[in-house]
Amino acid sequence: MRQDVLDFLLRNQHQFISGQKISEECGITRTAVWKHIQVLRQRGYVIESYTKRGYCLIEAPELLPPERVYDGLKTQVFGCDVQYFEKVDSTNNVAKKLAEDGAREGTIVLAEEQSGGRGRLSRGWYSPFAKGIWFSLILRPPFMPMEASKMTLLAAVALTKAFHKVGLIESGIKWPNDILVKGRKIVGILTELSASMEHINYVVMGIGINTGLAKRDLSKDLKKISTSFLIENVPVSRKALFQEVLFQLEQYYAIACTSGFDKILAEWKILSVTLGQDVEVTMPDRAFTGKAIDLNDSGHLLVETETGIETVLAGDVKVRPVAVEPTN
Repeated sequence: MRQDVLDFLLRNQHQFISGQKISEECGITRTAVWKHIQVLRQRGYVIESYTKRGYCLIEAPELLPPERVYDGLKTQVFGCDVQYFEKVDSTNNVAKKLAEDGAREGTIVLAEEQSGGRGRLSRGWYSPFAKGIWFSLILRPPFMPMEASKMTLLAAVALTKAFHKVGLIESGIKWPNDILVKGRKIVGILTELSASMEHINYVVMGIGINTGLAKRDLSKDLKKISTSFLIENVPVSRKALFQEVLFQLEQYYAIACTSGFDKILAEWKILSVTLGQDVEVTMPDRAFTGKAIDLNDSGHLLVETETGIETVLAGDVKVRPVAVEPTN
C-alpha cells in the first residue's frame, strides 16, 4: 500500500492532494495514509502537509532501480544482471545465495537500504534508505585462491579512481581498502570467498558508499570517523557515480585477470594515505607501532619498527597524528 501512496504522490508531484483523496484512490484509511507518509519522510521524501490542503510531494530521493542502472552503463559484464531490493539485511548475504545457485559473473545485488550491513573485522555499516550506494558484486575469477585477498586492494583503487572522476579528489586509501577523505571513512568494502585449495568458486565483493548522509544522520561516534559526498560538499548523482564505479571495477578486474596484480599494487601505492606515515597496528595476537614503508607482492603492509620489519597480513591499522612541537 505504501507504494500506491507514493505512486499517487509522484503522479501529482508539487500539487497538494487531500488525505481523503489519497485514501479513496489507494483504498486505505486516512490514518494509514498518514502512517505511510511518515515512513516516506523518514526515507528522504520531502512532503509538505497543511490542514485543509493535504499533502504535497516536493522532492523525492534518487533511487536506483535496474532500468536506471542499465541506462548509459558502459560496462560489458558488470551489471549485466541487477537484482534490486528496497531493503535487505545484507546485500552480501543475498549475493552469496545467488552465487551458490549459479548466478553469472557480473551479477549485482543492489539495495536502497540494509538493516545489517557489514564491514571489515565484523563491524557494522550504517546503510539508510537511498543515502548511499549499497551493493554486492559476484565474481568468478580465474586466478588461484591465494591471490583473492588482493581483490580488496583492487576495489579500493577502482573506487578511488571513480571518486576522483566525479570530483572527490581528496580521497585516498588507508591499508588495506578503507577510502578516506580528510581522515574520515566514506566507503566500506567486504570481500567474501568460496574456494577449494586450487579453485575459486566465487568472490562476493560488498561495497557501501556514503553519498547523501548528512551530519545529522550520524551518531556521535560515527561523526568522528565517517563522511559522505554530501558532507564533503561534492554534488553527485547516485546513478552516475554507480555507473563510474562499475566501469572502473571492471577495468581493473580485467587487468588482474589478464596481467596479474602488479599494476594495481603500483597504483594502490600512489593513492595510499598510509605509506610513509607512522601507524599503530592492532593484530589478533599483539599490537605495535612503526612506519608504513611499502606493500609486498602479496599486498601485505610492511611496517618498519624499532626491532625490524613487520609484515601485516591482517589487522587494524591507524595512521598516527603528526606530533606538533610546542612553541614558546
